[in-house]
Amino acid sequence: MTRPFALALWLLALCGAAGGLLAACSQEPAHPPPSPALWRIEGPGGQAGYLFGTAHALPDGMKWRTARLDKAFAASDTLAVEIASLDSPAEMRAVFARLAATPGQPPLAERVSPDKRELMAQAMARKGLRDADYAGMETWAVALALSQLSDRGDSANGVDRALIGAAGDKRIVELEGLERQLALFDTLPAARQSRLLEEVAADLADAKAEMEDDPRMLGWLAGDTAALEKETREGLLADPGLRDVLLVKRNLAWAERIDALIRSGAGVFVAVGAAHLVGPDGLVALLERRGYEVKRIQ
Repeated sequence: MTRPFALALWLLALCGAAGGLLAACSQEPAHPPPSPALWRIEGPGGQAGYLFGTAHALPDGMKWRTARLDKAFAASDTLAVEIASLDSPAEMRAVFARLAATPGQPPLAERVSPDKRELMAQAMARKGLRDADYAGMETWAVALALSQLSDRGDSANGVDRALIGAAGDKRIVELEGLERQLALFDTLPAARQSRLLEEVAADLADAKAEMEDDPRMLGWLAGDTAALEKETREGLLADPGLRDVLLVKRNLAWAERIDALIRSGAGVFVAVGAAHLVGPDGLVALLERRGYEVKRIQ
């Protein structure tokens, strides 16, 4: 199980081992030159750090590192990420299994709205899945497990994972952790868990996803923050309740933690899902309200 956290942020945002400083792959001709959004933070006392918007799952062959990103990463002695255990799959599987299991769950067709049942059946058939495989799994967990099968990206290529692998002697600080992140989904009302499952089913049922680059990924790669901010108000996040739980409240908690890290004198490189940085509720705006100068440098 490698993608529950990836879905969590791909739905919010847009959503291997490192070689050299950061993971680098051959670039496909159709991809724009890499320029994912990067900001420099400076406090009133001269404390400094960086904010980098990541993608948690990417297709093979997408090159995303740049010289400016490498330089900022090398200059930092602390790496702050959402989840520090991305390179510990056994630990992640154990946490997921503990939170996800509840015997006696209804068939998947009964966990989505009547008008989405055919879509659910199409998604399962397309991937050769059986309803019985998910009988003891809560609805939010089924959605996250099914997201692993999406054709739009692979968390093995995730930027966060590459940064953790490249950290070396840097201190790694966890802003949230896997258990806390999954608990956000575990506590969602049943209707919102069903909405989550319906969104995943729609993605799995779309055969075109195998042949097309996800525009969200391309927007992230190009550093198109306007497009990223637009994504945070559509789909699942058009629901005010989901937006508040999955985006706004988390950003507020992370801003407080980042503020403390920077004030402590840590040269911190913050790497979180790109959706968490943009817009009036994003980390850039929240840190500016706390008195920091936040300047985009890529």
